[in-house]
Amino acid sequence: MFNIERWQEIFETLRKNKLRTFLTGLSVASGIFILVILLGVSSGLKNGVTSEFQKDATNELGVRTRVTTKGYKGLNPGRRIQLKNEDFDMLSSTYDEFLEYKSSNYNIWGGQVAYKNETGNYTLRGMMPDGQFIENCDIVDGRFINQADLDGTRKVAVIGKKVKSDLFKDEDPIDKYISIWGINYKVVGVYSDPGGEREESNIMLPVSSVQKAFNGGDNIRHIEFTVKMSENFDEAVELSKNLSLAIENDMKQKHIVAPDDEAAIRVWNTLEEAKKIYSLIDTIKTVFWVIGIFTIIAGVVGVGNIMIIIVKERTKEIGIRKAIGAEPLSIIAMILQEAIFVTMFSGFVGLIFGMGLLELIGPQVDSPFIKFPQVDFPTAITTVFILVFAGALAGFLPAYRAAKIKPIIALRDE
Repeated sequence: MFNIERWQEIFETLRKNKLRTFLTGLSVASGIFILVILLGVSSGLKNGVTSEFQKDATNELGVRTRVTTKGYKGLNPGRRIQLKNEDFDMLSSTYDEFLEYKSSNYNIWGGQVAYKNETGNYTLRGMMPDGQFIENCDIVDGRFINQADLDGTRKVAVIGKKVKSDLFKDEDPIDKYISIWGINYKVVGVYSDPGGEREESNIMLPVSSVQKAFNGGDNIRHIEFTVKMSENFDEAVELSKNLSLAIENDMKQKHIVAPDDEAAIRVWNTLEEAKKIYSLIDTIKTVFWVIGIFTIIAGVVGVGNIMIIIVKERTKEIGIRKAIGAEPLSIIAMILQEAIFVTMFSGFVGLIFGMGLLELIGPQVDSPFIKFPQVDFPTAITTVFILVFAGALAGFLPAYRAAKIKPIIALRDE
């Protein structure tokens, strides 16, 4: 029940101890402020890492080859391992039940591209239709490469938004022809990518067309798959890890590469890397919580100290209250209410300032590793519960001490 007289007593007590109350409240507000900022930074780290992974599929497996570094079965080191179409076909058929999307790739860096009087150098990426989902491409106009393009080795191109703005300006590029080293390709689509301009400076082409037009034969640069995801993230990571090992072993056997030669054939696994990084972020967040909680505890100790002093100063008053029939619970409630009020008010000030600062500077943060630092609503509610608990904890011992005061002793107190 709301008791205005009790609130008047609380405010009167705080008014008499302005400086002490201000300094105590400042320590609590600082603790909450620091906690909110730290949690905002950890959220920004997670957002930054997530955005980096969004550039490509998180559950990706890729195969790349280089030069052997060790001799094996009579073969000297220094052999360049070249992936072929048959490598892609073999892996696709062998592990088909575990794979979601599949694409072989033949990339050419620095392709000279022209449209009318505009020219530029862009990365040419020969790929299959599934490459759209592996690369997280969103079609904003037209379409992506399809199977008919692949089977017919059609000279069609899907350009990134950056390429469109460079070459076509405000002109609609669909069904227009661009010249790639003198070979005409018909633009059938425009895509956007979460990776931004760097990823949108590419031109996607059917891998079969790139191999034929630019003397690639049946060579491919690398192979990309995505693993079918299960509801359990750890199970998906384990499947991805096992597939990586199996694919690496198969490729080393096929190309006669030493089992311990880690350079010649490399299989990367973004899902396993994602788990490592997310685990690191969770650890950082836990450390930030611990730092913030200990900072709040320092403020709570201050609240507890001020409440002990207040109880001592009001010993005679408490004795009179008990002498005229005040119950111990009412004494405890009075002290607890004052402690919780000081803690809650100060904590809310720190919470508001912390969240306000994040809202102010968050949109200005533009870093690959930290994006949009903020504190979500559930976290804010959690800090409120922490404040209530901290206030109750700070006031309980002084309140219990006050409830134990004997009226006869309290009335003799000077």
